[in-house]
Amino acid sequence: MNVKLPNRTYSLLAAHGTTPSEYEIVSSRLHYYVGRGFEVNLPLGPWYERYQRGSPLQCADWEAFADPEQTTYPKYTRTRKDAELDLDRVTSALDAAGAERQLPAAWVATLARSVPPLRYAFHGLHMIASYVGQMAPSGRITLTALFQSADELRRIERIAYRMRQMQETRAPDFGAQSKGEWQSAPAWQPLREAVERLLVAYDWGEAFVGLNLCLKPVLDEAVVRCLADECQRQHDGYWTALLESAYADCEWQRRWSAALTRMAVAQNPDNRQVIARWLELWTPRAIAAAESVASLFADAPTISRRVRSFHENYLAGALAPAGERGR
Repeated sequence: MNVKLPNRTYSLLAAHGTTPSEYEIVSSRLHYYVGRGFEVNLPLGPWYERYQRGSPLQCADWEAFADPEQTTYPKYTRTRKDAELDLDRVTSALDAAGAERQLPAAWVATLARSVPPLRYAFHGLHMIASYVGQMAPSGRITLTALFQSADELRRIERIAYRMRQMQETRAPDFGAQSKGEWQSAPAWQPLREAVERLLVAYDWGEAFVGLNLCLKPVLDEAVVRCLADECQRQHDGYWTALLESAYADCEWQRRWSAALTRMAVAQNPDNRQVIARWLELWTPRAIAAAESVASLFADAPTISRRVRSFHENYLAGALAPAGERGR
């Protein structure tokens, strides 16, 4: 007599025919309302209907997306804790040696006008990433977006902490005018406009494209990677270590964003045109914002060329068919 054995895995993953990973177990089918709607008729229902289900960015199965790093909450907290501890060890050694007192006054002045206002931009990126996570049609996208949001808070905290250290040990007014500069200094206005406009891009797909394919990668390249290189040339070990640590987060964020973009285009070729329309809108704003902030640095033309080249290559990789990547 044939006896049907009970499933030895989660029923929603049984069709895979393999033992599910921890990532698959904790990230699959988290959003019950996708496809069937909310259980109770609430005012937020039409919002999700319009800006999530009604988005021009459509896939048959958003659950096909998987974070390339398969990041879970335990993995996220473990890896970020290790990164923070590594950074603490480096900065503690530099503090003990009084490294900031050896920095040229001109370089301290450059840092004072170019770094503290970034807190406001990064707060905006944090809020937009949180919104993408809230509105995403798959729990796996939600997880990656919210981990990204947490990364933004970590680097804001590091910048604020270092600002206070600089005020106590080197320049009492370091960053004291940063709010006014963010609100009115010409170099910051293209970035402020881009962030504020993206905060009201309510379609979840447009918010994702505007943030993770345009504004964030371009800004990160200009003010994290390029600035880290300049800090190294200035023998500024603290800001070099801080920015390099932040850039490791940026690289993961780009990988999952590119993976999601490729999956969306592979499932639905029409998404290529949808994404292209949003890129046409948000790329010029992102480039203008990054170039304007780069004008605060000595080698602004080189940074501008580097950022433009980086972004072209990044988009080419994110939109390339699977068989063409790496050619």
